[in-house]
Amino acid sequence: MSFSYRTAIHWFRRDLRLSDNTALWNASRLSETVVPTFILSEWRGDHHWTGPGRQQFLCDCLASLANNLEAIGSRLIIRQGKAIAALETLIKESKAEAVFFNRDPDPFGRETEKKVQELCRSLGIECHSYKDVVIHEPDEVLNGSGNPYRVYTPYSKNWFDQPKPEVLGRPKQISTPSEISSLPLPSLKTWGITLDSSLTMISAGERAARERLATALSGPLLHYAVKRNDPAADSSSMLGADLRYGTISPRTVFHRAQKVADEVETAEQRKSLHTFLKQLAWREFYMAILGHYPEVLDEEFNPQWRHLQWDAPEKDDAFDRWREGRTGFPIVDAGMRQLLATGYMHNRVRMITAMFLTKDLHLDWRLGESHFMRHLIDGEIANNNGGWQWSAGTGADAAPYFRIQNPWTQTGRYDSNGDYIKRWVPELAKTDPKRFQAPPEPLDPLADDYPLPMVDHRTERDRTLEIFKVHKDS
Repeated sequence: MSFSYRTAIHWFRRDLRLSDNTALWNASRLSETVVPTFILSEWRGDHHWTGPGRQQFLCDCLASLANNLEAIGSRLIIRQGKAIAALETLIKESKAEAVFFNRDPDPFGRETEKKVQELCRSLGIECHSYKDVVIHEPDEVLNGSGNPYRVYTPYSKNWFDQPKPEVLGRPKQISTPSEISSLPLPSLKTWGITLDSSLTMISAGERAARERLATALSGPLLHYAVKRNDPAADSSSMLGADLRYGTISPRTVFHRAQKVADEVETAEQRKSLHTFLKQLAWREFYMAILGHYPEVLDEEFNPQWRHLQWDAPEKDDAFDRWREGRTGFPIVDAGMRQLLATGYMHNRVRMITAMFLTKDLHLDWRLGESHFMRHLIDGEIANNNGGWQWSAGTGADAAPYFRIQNPWTQTGRYDSNGDYIKRWVPELAKTDPKRFQAPPEPLDPLADDYPLPMVDHRTERDRTLEIFKVHKDS
């Protein structure tokens, strides 16, 4: 077999798997030897977009990837530092003739990719980038005028109409030069951080991702349309972290879910699977928003709501009470405690807690966005930003500012038996769940060791309407 390159580098980023990995598949097909590489970031101590749980999941994914590479005769090369400098050193060490990587959807990654392409040109080697993190990149799903969509529904219709790329195979063997040095696999000490011993982590790696998909398609996703808003139900795929770190591809998820949908017997099951597939479209809608409008990471998507006046987070310890689950609103506290304990929060509760921060406490959505990214194992910059701006009423296809969720009525609608609340707020284990659906009287707390609500929802709702109205009129 003839090869285009004697040696090539495959730069792992958000694609920590062997199966259906577009850049790796092409690198292994076109190159005699491949240097599979992951470059560790060099920050230490604290980071705006990540935390110990997320980094531990990354470490576990890399350990799994290293084992999988060894099983096919290769090994994972670990380096640390600025991506450009690390790749330049590795190119010179390995005498690589090409660099392969899958494109990143966020603006930081795209800026780095431009520099990598410039580096390769300056060194006289080839640079190959591929679509992989998404099924359809932002420029593939545009309206009839060739402009980006700003609303989900027409975007999703176009997204579903687009032909879907097929799933690629898995390299059977990869040869890697033995003389290339590598750092050891990372641990949390690499970044000078420690993990809360009480955090319950999901299993990481390619096999775990495939098992989660199989489990979801054989049960929870068959009832997704009915149960997806029930936070106490086992109704989620739990694939968010796998898609974020690329231990499974969105193509694999789409095609397997579509195959099951074609085979199920009831209309309810087909509807449920299609409803789940819409979540993949939502994921890519927000990635398209970020791709076309990168300023959303710093300011409101809707210019009308820029420079809104938010309260100071120190006021009445509001932000601390929210993030620690001590607000006196059971559904909010349950969600915030689930996040701290597991690195996950049910999607419906993400909306409730986010809208509570912005509409009841009048705190800047960027505070919540950062907190979620530090703790959510499945935290995705585009989706997290989109969700927070949706809840704040400032984003693409957002809930109008006057549509404000009431935590008490949301509880009655989605956790009427209190199963979710009682799981995560044990102080309320013996409280009648009907009491979670309306604010308690000032002298009648829900439990002796549980705080009274820190605000009156009706009062704060009226204040929010006035804040937005005044800003709009000005």
